[in-house]
Amino acid sequence: MTNCLRLLAPAKLNLFLHIIGRRADGYHLIQSAFQLIDWCDSVTLTTLPTTAIYRSNHVIGIPEEQDLTVRAAKLLQEFCGVDKGVEIQLKKEIPMGAGLGGGSSDAASVLIGLNHLWRLGLDKTTLMGLGLKLGADVPFFIYGHNAFVEGIGDRLQEISLDPSQFLVIYPNSGIPTSLIFQDPELTRDHAQITISDFVASPLLGNSNDCQAVAMRVCPEVKQALDWILGEFPNSTPRMSGTGSCVFTVLTQPVDETEIANLLQKLPQGWLGRIVYGLNKNPAYNLVSSD
Repeated sequence: MTNCLRLLAPAKLNLFLHIIGRRADGYHLIQSAFQLIDWCDSVTLTTLPTTAIYRSNHVIGIPEEQDLTVRAAKLLQEFCGVDKGVEIQLKKEIPMGAGLGGGSSDAASVLIGLNHLWRLGLDKTTLMGLGLKLGADVPFFIYGHNAFVEGIGDRLQEISLDPSQFLVIYPNSGIPTSLIFQDPELTRDHAQITISDFVASPLLGNSNDCQAVAMRVCPEVKQALDWILGEFPNSTPRMSGTGSCVFTVLTQPVDETEIANLLQKLPQGWLGRIVYGLNKNPAYNLVSSD
């Protein structure tokens, strides 16, 4: 069996995000629809004969001791009493603080990959439970399918989404999740919808309760939303998650020449991509559902 594995760690979009309450411990209760997209980081895992766990490359803005990939590996090693280690190489493509779940996806990829490399045989439910210790979005990426999401992000129901192309804009400024959730003006009482409501009428989910706060604390969010409306006047751009990325569904396919011309218009320093929705995480088949 190989001792090296490279996994693509996909980003996600929150097609909508409603905050419907808050638990006594401070965690916010949400409803959302998570769409996997083909904007991916890359995680390469190489097993070691010792118990050492480390990241072998420098990643701007992520000290090794705070890296969720390193923390995920140590959590799994401790949980299973593994006498092996791993060298982690992380190639970041997904911007940080963007609301795309890049760090959570990286951590999920480590849990999935090491479960395979270390031959642990843990099922999806167990890995999702471990992932929740690292962050509310990690279980989704282990779950592996597009999902209607509730609770603190830990209650997932698979949903089927139409193939879609999205324009995603990162306005070169991240937003810490804590800054949004601690804001006293954040809406926390959105009326609940059901998964049937969303499936029957996806337009119910064209809003993000964090967007008003985000536009105030990070003016670049509004600038990016306005930029999209300027290029696509009939679109409904919105923010993804609690980060600064904004997106819109493209109702007409855009070819490579149109993409290049469009992205050249972005303000200096901004990052834009045309992405496609995925039906499942590329690593899905590496973990058992039993």
